[in-house]
Amino acid sequence: MSVRCHIGRFAQLVDRSVHTIRWYEAQGLIPAVGRDAGGRRVYETEHVEHLLFLERMRRTGMSVAEMRRLTELSVQGWRTLEARKSLLKDHRAAIEAQIADLKAAAHDIDAKVAFYDEWARNKRRPRPERGSA
Repeated sequence: MSVRCHIGRFAQLVDRSVHTIRWYEAQGLIPAVGRDAGGRRVYETEHVEHLLFLERMRRTGMSVAEMRRLTELSVQGWRTLEARKSLLKDHRAAIEAQIADLKAAAHDIDAKVAFYDEWARNKRRPRPERGSA
């Protein structure tokens, strides 16, 4: 799919408001936006892909500063591939740690629900496990 559009259509494609698009651009997160003869911004397929990627990274906890750095590096071309890979590998490691924490929390929740189920089933509080509330 090849895209060439103005900000309203771009906002629709990435499911964000025009205000949000302008904020991303002001933060330096949407690089190399061209202009048409009337001076209006023209967004391309690469802008859509880039913003969708950044949105996914933001949801995983990547900071605006890290997203800005990644964007700055991408504008510099192939010579920055190693730096971009390093930044993304570091972020992936942080995500993996987050996943481990979330899995441990889910396990704790399951154990607590089982404890409450046993309590409700037997009509008396079971012996507490270490660290339970």
